[in-house]
Amino acid sequence: MNSVDIEKIYSNEYADFFVNFCADTSILEQYEIGSIHVINILYAVAHLPVSIMTDNVISRMGYASIPSLFGLVSQISLEASGIPAIRNNPSLNLRGRGVLIGIVDTGIDYTNPVFQYNDKTTKVARIWDQTIIPKNGQDNVPYGTEYSREQINEALQADDPYRIVPSRDEIGHGTMLAGIAAGNEDFQNGFSGVAPDSELVIVKMKPAKPYLKEFFRIPEDAIAYQETDLIYGIQYLNDYAASRDQPIVLCIAVDTAQYAHDGRGTTSNWLSFISSRPRLGILIAVGNEGIARRHYGGIITEESGHKTVELNVGPDESGFSMELWGTIPNTFFIDITTPSGEYIPTITLRFDETRKFSFIFDPTIIYVDSQLVESQSGDQLILLRFTSPSQGRWKFNVYSRGIFPISFNMWLPMGDFIGPDTFFINSDPNVTLLSLSCAITPISVTAYNTADNSLYINAGRGYTRINVVKPEIAAPGVNILSPSLNQGFVRVTGTSAAVAHAAGAAALMFEWGIVKGNYPKMSTEDLKVFMIRGAKRKADLVYPNYEWGYGILDVFNIFGALIV
Repeated sequence: MNSVDIEKIYSNEYADFFVNFCADTSILEQYEIGSIHVINILYAVAHLPVSIMTDNVISRMGYASIPSLFGLVSQISLEASGIPAIRNNPSLNLRGRGVLIGIVDTGIDYTNPVFQYNDKTTKVARIWDQTIIPKNGQDNVPYGTEYSREQINEALQADDPYRIVPSRDEIGHGTMLAGIAAGNEDFQNGFSGVAPDSELVIVKMKPAKPYLKEFFRIPEDAIAYQETDLIYGIQYLNDYAASRDQPIVLCIAVDTAQYAHDGRGTTSNWLSFISSRPRLGILIAVGNEGIARRHYGGIITEESGHKTVELNVGPDESGFSMELWGTIPNTFFIDITTPSGEYIPTITLRFDETRKFSFIFDPTIIYVDSQLVESQSGDQLILLRFTSPSQGRWKFNVYSRGIFPISFNMWLPMGDFIGPDTFFINSDPNVTLLSLSCAITPISVTAYNTADNSLYINAGRGYTRINVVKPEIAAPGVNILSPSLNQGFVRVTGTSAAVAHAAGAAALMFEWGIVKGNYPKMSTEDLKVFMIRGAKRKADLVYPNYEWGYGILDVFNIFGALIV
């Protein structure tokens, strides 16, 4: 890739779009300065002038062509999962040797001693920092800068490590994941990662471009990443593991509330496609949206003909987006009533159309997009993007034609992509797991409290919109000891901590199965089956269920069943 193409990747003057793998150049015919770069056998990215990112871009190019915006999932445990028992069992003695753990996130504090061996060399095999623009392009990465183990070791011996390897984790989320999954033992502080002998491969994602945050009405200061950069990062991890001929476990703790929550989105489809590969494990956090009141599930009966959805908009809300997904073969329509009582009659949208609505007594502007047959899910999408929404209670009547009873779902953005006081009045706590964790084949992980075996109250709940069982497993995720950016330790809570714990457990299973030759072709699908079989279950619950999936992760139970 030449320097001009790299500039387009970083420049706010260029927008990024998903296109077919074959890199169909027809999209470039009217844009002489555009370019296309292939990621893998399924996807490529077109970089086109940002001027084409108009308010009707969805009706012109399709919802799936626009990268979703991903946020961070989360801002005692070992014993509960049976980890010490398998370390101390002489026939097992599993510590993750020979297994890579890959993380695409906020980077890593590679100077932290928990990521160094006793001889002060690093256990970080590679860092790809997408944010550092190289003076000249690098052969191994499409953009950004790659740092090798040798360069990291050189940096660790220097007075100023960041002069040699300037990659930093300014947020701490990636460092937390890496530490819980594979940090070295620190007996003085009572800390150990789950798989302390696993090596780490790290991708630090670059921030999302401002035009995309503006399009989806996400606050300027919100931490957000583009779906394109996530796919690039995951592909890099897979390629690196293949070059080393090593098994790899992917720990994914960035996600989005965009899309259909049915496992059929762009990245979800791809992850399910590659999950059957031997020597690859994929684990995804379900998110912390369980009680955030950002999901509405509705049923329209033939007698009523519609369902009224009420939305409270909080103060100082500059804008947000809201998605309605309706099930085939039905078609859906809406009307809108503002807090001041202004009424927009039933909005009937054609096949692919964008319409703009403004009001007399409210400063709000709403763009409504309809995708009658959204390309990835096949279902209907109605996307509403609000600018300067009036505070108070909004009402939306949802109408449908088709086969009754008719179901639909609506979602607001995740985390700090929206204010805490904007929520559905009669929200539904189910189907609150984030979109990527709905991917059908990867393992979706929720969080629980080991102190009293209770579910983490904020954890997203299943199932998916099309009723696939998610999550599959619960892992420790409350008050978990984690390395901090000041080279100390801090207690963390959330499903990010839980998926890091489960990823470490998966590395132990890969060591037993692949490295030690007991199950050489173990894949994500195999990991899932073993985790489900070994899970601890409560006598008073029916499994699977929306909150716990198939139960609590217990690695010792898994190996107890395997070696008998």
